[in-house]
Amino acid sequence: MPSPYSLYNRLILSHPWRVLILFAVVLAIASLQLHQFRLDASAESLVLENDTALEDYRTVNQRFEASDDFLVVTYTPEGELFTRTAIDTLRALRDELAALGPVGSTNSILNVPLLHSPDLSIDTVDEELLTLDQDDVPLDRARESLLSNPLYPNMLISDDAGTTAIQVNLPTPDRYFELLNRRNQLRELASTEELSPEQNRELERVSEEFRQLASRLEAEREQTIVDVRAILDRYRDKAEIHLGGVPMIASDMIRFIESDLSTFGVGVLIFLLLTLVAIFRRWQWVVVPILCCGFTVWLVAGYLGWMQWPVTVISSNFVSLLLIMTLSLTIHLMVRYREHQQSNPEDDRKQHLRDTLATMVKPCFYMALTTMVAFGSLTFSGIRPVIDFGWMMTLGLALAFAISFLVFPVLVSLLPEPAVRRSPPGSLPVTDAFARITERFGGTVLVGSLVLAVLCVTGMSRLSVENSFIDYFKSDTEIHQGMVVIDRKLGGTTPLDIIITDLERPEDTDDDPFASDCDPFVDDCGDEDLRDTWFTWQKLDRLERVHDYLNSLPETGKVLSITTTMRLLAEINGGEPLDAMEVAFVPAMLPDDLAPILLTPYISEEHHQARINIRLIDSLPDLRRDELLTRIHNHLTGELGLEDEQLLFTGMTVMYNNMLQSLFDSQIRTLGIVFLAISIMFMVLFRSLRLALIGIAPNLLAAGSVLGLMGWLGIPLDMMTITVAAITVGIAVDDTIHYIHRFRVEFGKDRDYVATMHRCHQSIGRAMSYTTITIIIGFSILVLSNFLPTIYFGLFTGFAMFMALMGALLLLPRLILLVRPFGPAADR
Repeated sequence: MPSPYSLYNRLILSHPWRVLILFAVVLAIASLQLHQFRLDASAESLVLENDTALEDYRTVNQRFEASDDFLVVTYTPEGELFTRTAIDTLRALRDELAALGPVGSTNSILNVPLLHSPDLSIDTVDEELLTLDQDDVPLDRARESLLSNPLYPNMLISDDAGTTAIQVNLPTPDRYFELLNRRNQLRELASTEELSPEQNRELERVSEEFRQLASRLEAEREQTIVDVRAILDRYRDKAEIHLGGVPMIASDMIRFIESDLSTFGVGVLIFLLLTLVAIFRRWQWVVVPILCCGFTVWLVAGYLGWMQWPVTVISSNFVSLLLIMTLSLTIHLMVRYREHQQSNPEDDRKQHLRDTLATMVKPCFYMALTTMVAFGSLTFSGIRPVIDFGWMMTLGLALAFAISFLVFPVLVSLLPEPAVRRSPPGSLPVTDAFARITERFGGTVLVGSLVLAVLCVTGMSRLSVENSFIDYFKSDTEIHQGMVVIDRKLGGTTPLDIIITDLERPEDTDDDPFASDCDPFVDDCGDEDLRDTWFTWQKLDRLERVHDYLNSLPETGKVLSITTTMRLLAEINGGEPLDAMEVAFVPAMLPDDLAPILLTPYISEEHHQARINIRLIDSLPDLRRDELLTRIHNHLTGELGLEDEQLLFTGMTVMYNNMLQSLFDSQIRTLGIVFLAISIMFMVLFRSLRLALIGIAPNLLAAGSVLGLMGWLGIPLDMMTITVAAITVGIAVDDTIHYIHRFRVEFGKDRDYVATMHRCHQSIGRAMSYTTITIIIGFSILVLSNFLPTIYFGLFTGFAMFMALMGALLLLPRLILLVRPFGPAADR
């Protein structure tokens, strides 16, 4: 039976054209579905795995006929808002926005009912409500009416009446939710039992139909936002205008991903090309690695298209990472090939290739495997986009290794052999300077490493996960500017819903509420008031206390609930609160066109639930979401007497907070898995516990340095930076593997630890420095992103790679000289 090496030699090295043609066929197949490659910035892409908060969020929105599917256009005229010119301009802007096909409706100060008529009362509310659109209302009276209404200030109009907002509603079709609910039902059923063939076919059909509908709606939303921006641009000379809202953020996130993919892909490629030219100065050593890198990205993108696997904000970096990882593998092969050229000039090209591949396959295999383990550890994070990122990179690294040992030798054998570049006699590479430092100042290296470790631990203890979504974007982006205006003038940006379920209902008691002497329609019956409705004094009083508490918190902006409606009705009632009978008939009293504004969003009698909608001021420097949610929960259950089972917290705030709070546990879990797996691999590879521990030390220092620096700088963990430490270990361990593997080979020549260290620094140390330089340069391109976590990701990963190289060239050899894991040195 032929050995794997002879089989590889016969099938690959002996038939380069055949391999290249077959590989071209594979690339062609992958390209067939490249058009299915898509991006995703939906809520599903930013939640924890199996987090029920997203389902709760959707259920609440449907139940209360509420939605975040709207754009917010802020409008601040240069002069007074309540002038005929400013109002006419606002109306013209609103009309153009409303004329867009996908826009279902708009809300603004122009069409909301005003409460200024002297004849307005509870009895005449249906006839006496006026609007700026329909009636000739004096603008000063309209201003007074809007500001005195408890519903509109800090929502449609700022407290200073200088800024107003147009809410542009983009309704989602019912079919979307029908398909979504059915798909989720079938998925949940599949997780508990085996589906029948008919159910499997239905799941496939529903999933595909939902995917197509979601893609169509996404494209429609993107075009709508483009059209909205085009309209706004025509009015920017007349007022300060900003665009906000969840659909706009999702759309811009996709634009950022697209920009990052193209900018970073092309930018990294150009940077790497220039680096290769500067380092190797032979066109073959530029063409070969660039083709290998491009092929890897092509195949992964094609696979994602075939599998209809979307790319998210986090996994958008896969292009840059795959380019860099593939290049790292090929650089090690190229440097080793050149060493064989220099040491054995009499051998032909095929022999150089055979020797290169034979000596490098083992360290490169473990290099790829350990990096795959590092990225694979991200699948244990519990965060959906991080999990997807881990799987994508694990697949990509497997392909990178395969391409490096299939395509690289084929291209090298077909292209003209690069001329040998010889160093001047007596010259030493820069990396040998690190060997001299290690030899002469070994104690200083150890003490410095210990001090650095202490600083890292101290910095890591200062890490936090509390950050503001508004700070994810540069200050010159429209997302940031619009959120700041909405935050400061229009009641806050981040929505939070608190759902209170009524547990005290007639079916819960044997008593007849009408059997007492108290008439619940006329009197406040206190604890005896158990009618199956929220519209009783007792229940509304409790909701009012909850509302007032939430409104008193410095972190909250606008708070809306049935209390807002009741205060509005009290104002209509001449400033007098409604009596018990009037409260009982509020649902019947409100006109049909006001019920969707004042009633339905806050009360669901069918489900016995009340909704309080809060918007948080995301730009507050000391906003602590998790602490705030805990404080609110404790006050509602402790001070206001609500039961745990009565309360449900939901909304974007809850989903985002759940993800943030998982980052600490996720960071510990992923790093623990990485170091455990790599330690086991080191044991298998080196067959020595001492070598395994020596190899782990510089990698621990590299990972700790980046986390410690984040802690000292006060930069919190986020969706992107959580991956840096695990990625650092996976990439940094490559240097450790190559160095120890080469040290073992070189040590057998003379069993001289110091001489071996110098030879390793002059050979494999050079390759390590080349790969690190290219990685740092490649990641530096990420600073061009508009998404600040991506910028941090690039900067911190580059810093971590530098620290990893320093650890591999200083600490690692010093530990080897100290511990002597390869046995005693030869007698001199």
